[in-house]
Amino acid sequence: MTELKTKVDFSQIDEILKEYDYNKTNLITILQKVQAIYRYLPQEAISYIGKNIEGLSPATVYGVVTFYAQFSLEPKGKYEIKVCDGTACHVRGSMPVLEAIRKKLPMEKGKMTTPNGMFSIETVSCLGACSIAPAIVINEKVYPKMTPEAAIIIIDTLLKENE
Repeated sequence: MTELKTKVDFSQIDEILKEYDYNKTNLITILQKVQAIYRYLPQEAISYIGKNIEGLSPATVYGVVTFYAQFSLEPKGKYEIKVCDGTACHVRGSMPVLEAIRKKLPMEKGKMTTPNGMFSIETVSCLGACSIAPAIVINEKVYPKMTPEAAIIIIDTLLKENE
């Protein structure tokens, strides 16, 4: 089982800010780098970035984070599952796949990550994989022509690898 990193190391953020010259035009890249460290953007990191880049404020940085879907305010799991719900995937059965995964990995209401920090699940508008619909992505690996049964086999395999 993995434990999600929650203590913010401001020296790491300082290194990233320095790498990008504390320049507000690099804000998206800075946020991406920080999110790669923590698997989400902790509030402390958002505030720190806003206070340390001239011409920004923590509120402005928070606004950017909440505007772009690529950023998360909630810790993501070791395995990030993205279920496509674009037209082709939806028509070919992505919702039963999503429901099977959610049933297998019960989440607290309103949460996208399992309590143990192992899995996160979200729907995405399109993965650009219409010819292999329905598709899911787990940590950048694409799984084509998903069925609820196939999704459960994949989840079970990942669970066994982490025992």
